[in-house]
Amino acid sequence: MTLARKGSGCARRRFSTNNIDLIPNTRVVAIDRAAKRLNLENGSTLSYGKLVLATGTYARRLPLAGADKQGVVTLRSIADVDAIRESLKACNRLAIIGAGYIGLEVAAVARALGKEVSVIEAQDRVMKRVVSETVSSFFATLHLSHGIDLRLNTGIECLQGESAVSGVKLTTGEVIPAELVLIAVGAEPNDQLAAEAGLDVDNGVLVDGCGQTSDPDIYAVGDCTRFYSNRYKRSVRMESVQNAIDQAKIAAQSLLGEDVDYDPLPWFWSDQYDIKLQIAGLSEGYDTTVVTGSPESHKFYVAYLKENQLIAVDSINAARSHMMARRVIGETWRDGLLPEA
Repeated sequence: MTLARKGSGCARRRFSTNNIDLIPNTRVVAIDRAAKRLNLENGSTLSYGKLVLATGTYARRLPLAGADKQGVVTLRSIADVDAIRESLKACNRLAIIGAGYIGLEVAAVARALGKEVSVIEAQDRVMKRVVSETVSSFFATLHLSHGIDLRLNTGIECLQGESAVSGVKLTTGEVIPAELVLIAVGAEPNDQLAAEAGLDVDNGVLVDGCGQTSDPDIYAVGDCTRFYSNRYKRSVRMESVQNAIDQAKIAAQSLLGEDVDYDPLPWFWSDQYDIKLQIAGLSEGYDTTVVTGSPESHKFYVAYLKENQLIAVDSINAARSHMMARRVIGETWRDGLLPEA
């Protein structure tokens, strides 16, 4: 077995003891499916019997003037985390574009370090794509109470500065000073290599329930994939640690000849200040919500229903409801289906 990726000495030793060849600092530039061969950036080739793509995602960029200035960053990797941590040491004012998970989590960390933080969001509420108005309102209030300068329904004209960024100019003409700007507006799948090889892609490499692509000798796992969920009756692409781990296990089982069919119950989490948000299921398409507990006490959950069937639950400092939700999602809603918050 061979892995082509960037790796550390520790990783090399771990892989070596498991009969895995690690090829670090190496980029695959093309997949020759007919010859079952990988073309590498250094001009060499590597043959395969079966191939697994685990190419992940890249941070979505914005077509903003000034986005290439020094001090404008994105966050997708551990290296990005380390770089941002170092930059924050010399920074007094941080501007974050995007009020999703990543933007709000970084805002919370920066405020804990005593930095002045502005969060700029084009939508009318935070985390709009994934949570209800109740949860959005709770987290907006939470960040405001910690001194975050939160700007909703706000457009951006450009990023200002000479070689280094110095501020964010809004469409209103106002300039928000910033020595560091984080663009946190989501991610795109690294599916270009697959597409160029002629594999089926659609905002992600299309795979079946065992991780197999449109080529029976090529599998794909993790954030770069899209698969059909029988549970939700639609195609989904999930960006989560748990999905990456579980889908990799499924693909490995399939490669070993086991009969598998991946249709997971998605779950996610986000830590912001002393608040833990745990999400079970996908709430898209809900028609009713049930709120249990008290947002004022920082302990509650929101159950999302579609035609009276439980499809997702957002738990805020309410771990019992999250764990129970992962067992009963898909059932008809009734009193007592979930515990008190």
